[in-house]
Amino acid sequence: MPTLTLASTSPARKKLLTEAGIAFRDVPPGVDEELLTAQRQPQTACELTSLLARAKAVAVASKIAKGLVLGCDSALELDGNILGKPLEPQVAIDRWKDMRGRWGTLHSGHHLIDTVSGEETTLCTETRVLFAELSDEEIERYVATGEPLQVAGGFTIDSIGGGFIERIDGDYHTVVGLSLFGLRSMCQRLGVDYQDLWR
Repeated sequence: MPTLTLASTSPARKKLLTEAGIAFRDVPPGVDEELLTAQRQPQTACELTSLLARAKAVAVASKIAKGLVLGCDSALELDGNILGKPLEPQVAIDRWKDMRGRWGTLHSGHHLIDTVSGEETTLCTETRVLFAELSDEEIERYVATGEPLQVAGGFTIDSIGGGFIERIDGDYHTVVGLSLFGLRSMCQRLGVDYQDLWR
């Protein structure tokens, strides 16, 4: 029976896998994302998230004896600009003022490695997101919670920010940061039965 290691510290991804009935452990990947991005200079959101997802999976795969290792990364694309974590409150406020009432595309890169066979595969999924028309006060109160600072694009759909997402076009789990359908597809590519990951 295959074991899955998640190369991530994301609470949302861990919660998602748990609720999907998947048995896994999580290991911090310890990847310098800014340095790698500066070195490789990916041109699209899919290139960026796939690059970082692979780097995370490879970093953790080198630490474990056997099993599957899954790396993930997400970014929001708005007007051709790639937006990661805002980190600073004013950045998040300015970003939300730009996003409100508009569509953006959330990209999630996934990389799955089978450390036994040595095979690996990458998948980028994307979902369009319509942001609600928020007032300046609503934006400031949301940013004051601290939630938008450490998440891709500066929003969540599965937590506090869920009330500010008017509609999506695509896979909900991609917006959370880990597509379950995508994981199943990658398992099939590697000859792994997705249901064997269930607890």
